[in-house]
Amino acid sequence: MLFLFAVATITLIPLHWHFAGTVAWIACLLLIWQDPEKKLRRRMSVLMGCIAVLGIADINSSTETANFLRVGIPFTIVILVPFLILRKTDQGVITYRFWPKVWRKHDIIYTILSIPLAWLVLKFYWWATPEQYMQWTLPETPDDSQIKRLFIGINMVGIWDELFFVNTVYAVLRSLFSYRVANAVQAIVYTAVLYDMAFIGIGPIIILFFAWTQGSMFEKSESLLWVLIVHLIVDFFLVAAIVHSYYPSYGLDFLWRHGF
Repeated sequence: MLFLFAVATITLIPLHWHFAGTVAWIACLLLIWQDPEKKLRRRMSVLMGCIAVLGIADINSSTETANFLRVGIPFTIVILVPFLILRKTDQGVITYRFWPKVWRKHDIIYTILSIPLAWLVLKFYWWATPEQYMQWTLPETPDDSQIKRLFIGINMVGIWDELFFVNTVYAVLRSLFSYRVANAVQAIVYTAVLYDMAFIGIGPIIILFFAWTQGSMFEKSESLLWVLIVHLIVDFFLVAAIVHSYYPSYGLDFLWRHGF
């Protein structure tokens, strides 16, 4: 069942192999409905619905206003609808807990270390995939408003990433399966969507590892605080890398000067 879930995710979302993806999706749903546990049928069916929505969504990195709606509507559906459905039948599965139950020093240390790590990983990514920055479009001459739209768009997607992949997909899977299984499967979903959006080259490898660490941090802290902070740190350096690639005289100093 989980293998078919992963196959359906990969074929429908980043590969756009609609026939093969639909076959895998239906086969997975049939296995789900045959399971004797009602909670598994209910919770996995909700996730299957999310994969179907993302499979038909036009996921891309454009910062145009129309695209904010095109991408924003399905993105909102897949975090709002599962919560509304499961809060009545499966309370406690999807929780929007921001503050940790226990303040662990490991989480604080990792969050601090994520600052130089994010910079180093993105430097390596840009070196290995120099055309990566072109997945986001900026005008030939610097335009402050376009750069701000890029910053807002990337950060909005970053927040959504954690609300969906970790707080929804991982949370639902974790309520049914072991930590290792749930984290591995959510990392596949995480990687599939972000590859479809923008992250080419060696991006899927980097995203897969990042998704795994985010799920691990969420498992230990049981809160969104740390995963959101780490993700927004990564997004800060991502925006700086994109801007600097388009305009070599711009970079982190530009972002600081403009109040980002």
